[in-house]
Amino acid sequence: MSRIAVIIDDMFEDSEYTQPAEAFQNKGHDLVHIGLEKDRTVTGKKDQTPVRIHKAIKDVSVENFDALLIPGGFSPDKLRAHDEAVAFTKKFMESGKPIFAICHGPQLLISADVLRGRTVTGWKSIIQDIKNAGAEFLDKEVVIDGNLVSSRNPSDLPAFIKACLSMLA
Repeated sequence: MSRIAVIIDDMFEDSEYTQPAEAFQNKGHDLVHIGLEKDRTVTGKKDQTPVRIHKAIKDVSVENFDALLIPGGFSPDKLRAHDEAVAFTKKFMESGKPIFAICHGPQLLISADVLRGRTVTGWKSIIQDIKNAGAEFLDKEVVIDGNLVSSRNPSDLPAFIKACLSMLA
């Protein structure tokens, strides 16, 4: 099965992590939590879901993973302030491996400058950012463009998870 990197920091949108994570694990996929500091516990913004960071971003390589999950909330905005997180995301997109971004997740892709010419969706407050990054924005529950699966918000999770699992199959 696939080994999925989950790039995550404090204030992530709980359901945008917990629901895909549960679905991926139920299908036998392995999750590795990637963050700024190994063994640190980050928490969700609503339910304070705890997630322990397995590996520091500076210690991982794209080659060790089959896919990347970027949950939304404030986590992507916090991560994009760190060069290592941006570089890892950029290399992942360039690898052609699947990337799953929901809600504010595209913020990390915007900072990695990898959305030019792509078709993406995301949370309404980042629509202009997506467009300014050179992407076409679609207001749909799930958008698939090559290796990139994106969704707008927690209500889109069923379609997002279905599309992600389909890409992993």
